[in-house]
Amino acid sequence: MTYVRTRLALDSMAAGEVLLVRLRGAEPRANVPRAASDQGHDLLDMVDLPDGSAILVIRKAED
Repeated sequence: MTYVRTRLALDSMAAGEVLLVRLRGAEPRANVPRAASDQGHDLLDMVDLPDGSAILVIRKAED
C-alpha cells in the first residue's frame, strides 16, 4: 500500500520535484525503492530514523 500512495504522489508532481516518503517495516523498505527505481525515478537518499522507520528521498523522473 505504501508504494500505491507513493505512486499517486509522484503522478501528481512535476518532473524533477523531490518526494520524501516515510517507510515503516521491512517490506516497504525493500519494495518501494525498487519499484520507484523500476519506474525510472532517481533515489537520492534513504535515512534511517531512531524509531526503525526510514525516509526515502525520490526525485521524479523526466516525463
